[in-house]
Amino acid sequence: MNTAVILAGGKSRRMGRDKLELLLDGRTLLESAVCRFGEEFEEVCISVADAAKYPDIKARRIEDIYQGAGPISGLHAALSTISAEGAFFVAADLPYSCPLAAKRLITLNGEHDACIIKLPDGRLEPLFGYYRKTLLPLCEKAILTGVFQIREMLFAANTRYLGPHELGDLWNEKLFLNLNYPEDYEKIQK
Repeated sequence: MNTAVILAGGKSRRMGRDKLELLLDGRTLLESAVCRFGEEFEEVCISVADAAKYPDIKARRIEDIYQGAGPISGLHAALSTISAEGAFFVAADLPYSCPLAAKRLITLNGEHDACIIKLPDGRLEPLFGYYRKTLLPLCEKAILTGVFQIREMLFAANTRYLGPHELGDLWNEKLFLNLNYPEDYEKIQK
């Protein structure tokens, strides 16, 4: 089974309101992500800090086991819960995230623990990547030692870093455009 996990546990502090409820083309950001990935993945889950949040979204909820550690909490909870050997994780605030690009990363992963994109400037995009259950021990260790950055865990894992060119025609500049500030949202509405 191929599983996508939409990370929806953030607090939206920089946006000033819940950014996952912002509308884009008539749907909330979260609803749009669930629908997009639901077209290509057999199972779509949402990773949340509070299982009661977003009651209108029709997707399985995975609640953080360790509260307050950020996205690594969602990664840990999902890998602990899903039946598949791994899952594709995507931040819900990436409005142009592409499920076909996600499937390409899964295909190119091979036997690695994780597969993510490394941009030409050296930045990593850990919130659009494939993660296998083999990462659970490293994930838990990171949380228990207070290292909440997924990037740090990836450096200790058998991670495959892909360049954008490896996505072929699925790569575009908007793929990792995320919405953190009100001006980000204003720009994409124009």
